[in-house]
Amino acid sequence: MDEQTLLAILSGERRGVLPAALRSACAVASWGYAAAIALRNAAFDHGWRRIHRVDAPVISVGNITTGGTGKTPVVAWLANRLNQHGHSPAIISRGYRSLDGIENDEARVLSRLCPSAVRVQNRDRVVGATSAIQQHGCDAIILDDGFQHRRLHRNLDIVLIDALQPWGYGRLLPRGLLREPVTALRRADVVLITRADQVAAEQLADLRMELLHCGAPPRIAAVQFTPQRLIRTDGRTEPLSALANQRVAAFCGLGNPQGFLRTVSQWNPVAEPRLFADHHHYRPADFADLELWRQTIDADVLLTTLKDVVKWPPGDPLGDHVRAIDIGVEFLTGRDRVEELLATMLSNRPQRRAA
Repeated sequence: MDEQTLLAILSGERRGVLPAALRSACAVASWGYAAAIALRNAAFDHGWRRIHRVDAPVISVGNITTGGTGKTPVVAWLANRLNQHGHSPAIISRGYRSLDGIENDEARVLSRLCPSAVRVQNRDRVVGATSAIQQHGCDAIILDDGFQHRRLHRNLDIVLIDALQPWGYGRLLPRGLLREPVTALRRADVVLITRADQVAAEQLADLRMELLHCGAPPRIAAVQFTPQRLIRTDGRTEPLSALANQRVAAFCGLGNPQGFLRTVSQWNPVAEPRLFADHHHYRPADFADLELWRQTIDADVLLTTLKDVVKWPPGDPLGDHVRAIDIGVEFLTGRDRVEELLATMLSNRPQRRAA
C-alpha cells in the first residue's frame, strides 16, 4: 500500500469494509502507542529518565505530527540567523534513511541552504551534540526534529504546526498522524504556524484559538514559504522568471505534498502531479518513468523540491528538464517574539566547562 492510499484511508476518504476494518485495527493499536508515549513522558517529567545537558544552548525544532511541516527551511533559517550573529551552530539530526550510508536527503538539502553550519547525524543525539561542541567548536545546537527527543535538554523548544493539516486527523499513530497528544504543546516555548498564507484568515484565527485551548504557549508566530529561485540538478541556479512560457509539471516525494503543489499551481501545470513516498529513493526505473511521462504530457520543465533534486545522479539526461523550487521563510506575524527568545537564550548560554 502506498503512502497516499494509506492517508486516504486514515482520513476517512476511502470508504468500504476493508478501509473501515483497517481504521479499526489502527485505532486499537493506537491505544498501546498512547500508553507507551504517556509512560515515556512521565519518566522524563518525574526524573526517572535522565535528561542530559551539553555546554551550549540547544534549540529544538520539531512537530507533533508525522509528515512535512516545513522543518528543513526553518532549521536552515535558524542556522543562517545564528551564523549572521557570529555564532557557530551545529545541526543535529537522527539521520533517518541516510543515503550511501553518509547523509540523508534532508542533510544534503541543509548543506546547500546553510553551508556554514556543522551537520551531525547520529541516532544518539546527546553524543552528536557533544561531538559538535568538542570536535568542531560549535557554540549553539539546533536539534532537527527534536520535540520528542527528550534525552537532550533544550533551552528553546520551537514546534511547527502546518496550517493545512494541523492535527493529523485528530488521532494518535497509527490511527492518525499525531506523534503525541496535542496537550504535549504545553512543553513548547513558541509555536510556528507554517504555510499560514495558504488558509483563510478566519481559519488561521480559529487555529490560534485551538492552539491556546490545547495549552500551547501564547507566543505563536505565522510563516509562509516563499519561492526564491530555481535550482538545477547540478546545483546551478536560475531566476523564477525562467519558467515564463514554459510548460511545467510537478513531482515530489514528501510527507505532506499539498503545500508544495499549491506553490506549483501558480505556473499552471499541464498535468496532474506524480507523487512518491516521503524520503523516496529514486531508482533508474523512476527516472525512466518520469522521462516517459514528461514526453507524453509534452512538458518542458518538471518542478520538484530541493529534497528530491539532491538525490539526482550526475549525467542523467532527465536532469536537464528538472528544476527544484528553492523556498525561503518569511514571517507574517511574530518574528519579533522569536528573535527576542533567541537573543535571551543566547545571552544566557552556559559557560564551557574546563577541560
